[in-house]
Amino acid sequence: MNEVRRGYLLGIGAYVMWGFFPLYFKHLQAAGAAEILAHRVVWSLTTVAIIVTALRRWRAVAGLRRQPKRLAAMALAAVLIAVNWGTYIYGVNSSRVVETALGYFITPLVVIMLGVVVLHERLRRGQWFAVAVGVVSVVVLAVDYGRLPWIALTLACSFGLYGLVKKRVGLPPADGLLLESAVLALPAMIYLMTLRHSSFGSAGATHTFLLVFSGIATVVPLMMFAGAANRIPLYGIGMLQYIGPIIQFGLGVFWFHEPMPTARWIGFALVWLALGIFSADGFVHLTRQRSIAVHVVEDGGSSAALTVRPHDTETTPTA
Repeated sequence: MNEVRRGYLLGIGAYVMWGFFPLYFKHLQAAGAAEILAHRVVWSLTTVAIIVTALRRWRAVAGLRRQPKRLAAMALAAVLIAVNWGTYIYGVNSSRVVETALGYFITPLVVIMLGVVVLHERLRRGQWFAVAVGVVSVVVLAVDYGRLPWIALTLACSFGLYGLVKKRVGLPPADGLLLESAVLALPAMIYLMTLRHSSFGSAGATHTFLLVFSGIATVVPLMMFAGAANRIPLYGIGMLQYIGPIIQFGLGVFWFHEPMPTARWIGFALVWLALGIFSADGFVHLTRQRSIAVHVVEDGGSSAALTVRPHDTETTPTA
């Protein structure tokens, strides 16, 4: 099979799995969001430890103890992913699946603004327009909800910051997830051991199995995504990332029958318009860069400085 095609299949598979996560976590409602999060951390650590063993990467992971700045960054990433996971689980199990989908729809716009604020990047006109439309959409949705859509904003901001930290650290996916899970494992285990009314083992065999399986359900799509990111260009990943929130939105509206008044539809339409502008601007910019690179090669110049490298920017989704 062609490597690019394999990459797209892996990427689609990962985003489809993330898209259907609400169905998974709805089956765990016998446990509260904190208990589900704690089990997800513990069993993710178990799963990724097996993977690191299979990949023989323990020596590389152990070598990180001599890099305190990297370890501190991974501790911060662990806190951010815990906030993201916990908020997502709470949103799903409090019947706000549509709002969780909104969070992942607006994440690209939040990432753009983080680039401006943290990395001092300069935005193109199309990107500014996309951000402006996105801000208007949040205002419309806030008026509709009667409050800020805090679940969506927390998901988008925590994931955007998480991606920024991960990009700067630059660890392999399995190594990074192992460290993040390890940071969170001790408080997670303490919480589970001191929990008075645990659903583990008391809410049926299926429920217990699903809690244990949450580790595999977390790690497998992340590994699939990593495989996709190494095989397909950035714009391909950018287009695939909308699969997850589209499925979540569909589940929220048509499966869980969450309310969608007219104002909410307008707010989401503005979000989709902002994403359309953002995607179109990125595609046009990438096409121009490639055209310049081709002309440089044809003119006999050095293309090394102008070659478009699609994997320079990493997008690490999570749910």
